[in-house]
Amino acid sequence: MDCLNGDEFLARQRVLVIAPHADDETYGCGGTIARVKSLGGEVYVIVASVASIEQYGGEQASGLRLVTADTRISEFQYVAELLKVDDWEVLFNGPDEHMALDTVPRRELTRLLERDARLSIENVRPSMVLIPATSYNQDHETLFKACVTATRPPAPGDRYFVPHVLCYDNTSLFWTPERQRFSPDLFVDISDFLQVKMQAISMYASQVKQPLYHGSPESLELQSRWRGREISTEAAESYVTMRMVLS
Repeated sequence: MDCLNGDEFLARQRVLVIAPHADDETYGCGGTIARVKSLGGEVYVIVASVASIEQYGGEQASGLRLVTADTRISEFQYVAELLKVDDWEVLFNGPDEHMALDTVPRRELTRLLERDARLSIENVRPSMVLIPATSYNQDHETLFKACVTATRPPAPGDRYFVPHVLCYDNTSLFWTPERQRFSPDLFVDISDFLQVKMQAISMYASQVKQPLYHGSPESLELQSRWRGREISTEAAESYVTMRMVLS
């Protein structure tokens, strides 16, 4: 980013973050969101699905427990306010789609992302789209594929062309076949925004797990600092470049 003059580059961006669930945006790019906003850029977030669901225990509990949609939406709203997100949208808020995006036809997901959602690519016209990297999670994999389709290069003049498309990191990406491992080639220094990122993830109280779990706040901080060490900074977020067009 230094060779591109990072602050100037990020300040010019209109970013659309597409997340499978509320909290994925913070795991992958919470620090980048905070940095872009601090520089005067714009950030919009689409969350694919939110609904009430039984999930395994939180920080101290074990076994299944019910986490309501209202709880997840409330947590996300507070995080969006903290990160100063310009606007956000949830595509699906029913139990049929939540944790089951693989049952939604890709054509429908792509149509929403391309033009029909309120914060679609056609409506927001972002300069940068941040999408989830594929993983063992079926919702992440499905949304990744729909995002790739929605950001495919168009014929000139057919529809809006997104110049920058990046896949963002997640603490679960170590658990995948070797050929699918996340191998970042672009880093954003978030040293000045790590504490904001950690504050944001802690606001997802219904999702907090024990420290030794890979998705815990403690593990997220370790990962952010590890990514920082890869580029000799205090903390960083990493991405796989799908497309970067400099003009």
